[in-house]
Amino acid sequence: MALTLEERQEFLAQPHIAALSVAEGTDRAPLTLPIWYQYKPGSEPWVLTGPDSRKMRLINETGRFSLMVHRTVPTIRYVTVEGPVTRIEPMTKELHLEMVTRYLSGDSVAAYLKEAESFGPQVAVYLKPEHWVSADLGAV
Repeated sequence: MALTLEERQEFLAQPHIAALSVAEGTDRAPLTLPIWYQYKPGSEPWVLTGPDSRKMRLINETGRFSLMVHRTVPTIRYVTVEGPVTRIEPMTKELHLEMVTRYLSGDSVAAYLKEAESFGPQVAVYLKPEHWVSADLGAV
């Protein structure tokens, strides 16, 4: 059963690990990889990545990407959102902290942030939700 807009937004707002997909030309399947993301209902989802990463190069070439999140318990539920990039901004300390505290807590936050100092520059890439696909396979 498809989810309502409110259900999709609430589900996407939970701290799942997303699968990011971006087209990689006509002779390759899309690049798909796990990624942390941030989202609040009614806003634009965003991810952090290196400005020179493979995924960023492909996002720049295509101008769009998709995110898919899912769970398997208590029912199989998933949400996919796809759309164009609305903006790319340099990562700030505030954005980085917001993303890290979405997924980690306690001493893990400081440990991660210390390790992340070696990651180099990062950018925040924002997505305009244009197309949604969703279902809860146990909601019958």
